[in-house]
Amino acid sequence: MKHNSIYIKYILLFGLVVFLFSFTKQRNNARNLTKTQIEFLDEGSPFITRNTVNKLLIQNYDSVTSIRKDELALKEVESRLLKNDMIRDAEVFITLKGELGAKITQRKPLGRVAASPDYYIDSDGKQMPLSSVYSARVPLITGVTKSNFAQLTPLLVSIEEDSFMKSSVVSLEVDKNGKIVLRLRKHNFKILFGKPVAIANKFQNFKAFYKKTKQDNKLSSYKMINLQFGDQVVATKI
Repeated sequence: MKHNSIYIKYILLFGLVVFLFSFTKQRNNARNLTKTQIEFLDEGSPFITRNTVNKLLIQNYDSVTSIRKDELALKEVESRLLKNDMIRDAEVFITLKGELGAKITQRKPLGRVAASPDYYIDSDGKQMPLSSVYSARVPLITGVTKSNFAQLTPLLVSIEEDSFMKSSVVSLEVDKNGKIVLRLRKHNFKILFGKPVAIANKFQNFKAFYKKTKQDNKLSSYKMINLQFGDQVVATKI
């Protein structure tokens, strides 16, 4: 009997704990949210404002404090954020303090296409509209069509990842055969890059040529630098 009594006490105690946990959880879910907490995970200037993100988070509500925790469908909020042209990824959650949090990853423009209207090509090789909040400092691209985005994107990514090329290249001209001409900041010569293949090797060859020619103070003597011949750099003087 004594063992049965102890056993019954444990069952009652367990039941009480479950009841209190369920009651606390239900009461907590019935509470309203306290505020929003927005974090941009990528570096650099935002292409979308915190105010815009906040409006997307609390759409159809007067304020975040009027939203009950158990009324909010987090997946629907995430889906709403991802429909925005400036957002690449979004994670929405509720903190223990009752804050509605959002971690935002913006799309990253790598080049600006001269068109009507202009638009960006982003790091995923997709068309991205211009932002009314911030204008990205990226190379201007002419002659490109949506059909050759896939061929051009690896070159844009490589330019972005190379500190020298990123600070130097101001424009890319794409001809009807898909060959590319690069223009550099503060220099008048053209770089005949050709098709966007062997990119790392062409960058290495050009930078070696640039360094040597700059040391000899002869950069202004050239009008054309051709990188289409393997390991050779063919330079045409003015």
